[in-house]
Amino acid sequence: MTTIGFIGSGMIGSTLARLAVDAGHDVVLSNSRGPETLHELVMRLGPDARAATPAEAATAGDLVVVTIPIRAYRQVPAAPLQGKVVIDTLNYDPARQGRVPEIAAAGAQAHTLLQTHLTGSHVVKAFSNIFFTHLATLGRPAGASDRSALPIAGNDATAKQAVATLIDSLGYDAYDVGPLAESRRFAPGTPAQHAYLDPAGMFAAPGRPASADDLAKLLAAYGSS
Repeated sequence: MTTIGFIGSGMIGSTLARLAVDAGHDVVLSNSRGPETLHELVMRLGPDARAATPAEAATAGDLVVVTIPIRAYRQVPAAPLQGKVVIDTLNYDPARQGRVPEIAAAGAQAHTLLQTHLTGSHVVKAFSNIFFTHLATLGRPAGASDRSALPIAGNDATAKQAVATLIDSLGYDAYDVGPLAESRRFAPGTPAQHAYLDPAGMFAAPGRPASADDLAKLLAAYGSS
C-alpha cells in the first residue's frame, strides 16, 4: 500500500484519488483553499482519504501528485518534497489558466517548469494527456486486450519505475517516453495529447483505448530530439 499526497484536488486530482483508493492506496488531499473545503470529497472517498494542507500532503505522501494551474507552480512547497517522487500533471494553456511570464518570455519550458522549482525532487510527467472522465473509465486489468497505456517522462529511472507501478495499479500500462524534456512529445498541441479522444465526440464521448503501440505511433508523429 502506498500513500499518495495530492497538491491540488480538482478534476484530475479527485479522479486519481478515487482510482487510488479503489486500488487500495491511502490518499492525502490538499488544495489552496484549506482542508475544510475538501470535507465532501473526503467523505465520498471513504476512510482511506483525509484532507490536509499542501505541506502536510507533501510530507505524508510516498508519491506526491501536483495537479494545479501551472501559473501557481511556485506555491508548491519544495522543502517537504526533497528527495521524493513528484508526479507532474501540469499543462500550459494560457487561454484557460492565464499566462506564465517565465514561459511567455521563452526563458523556461512549460514541460520542465516544475522540476526547475523542485530541484531536490524527482519529477515525473504523467496523467497530463488524458481527460479526467476518460481517466476514470478507461482503466482495465493487466493483460486486457483493450488496456490503455499512459506516457511518462522523467530523468530518474527509479522514480519512473515507482510511477509506472502506481499507474499499473490504477489499470493502465506506463509507456516510458524518456527524459523529462521528452514530455514535450505529449504536451498540448501534439498528436499524443489526443490519444484517448473519440474523433466523433471528442471530450463528450466516453474515450477510446490507446495501447502502447498506438501511443508510440502518435509520439513518433511528433518526432524525437
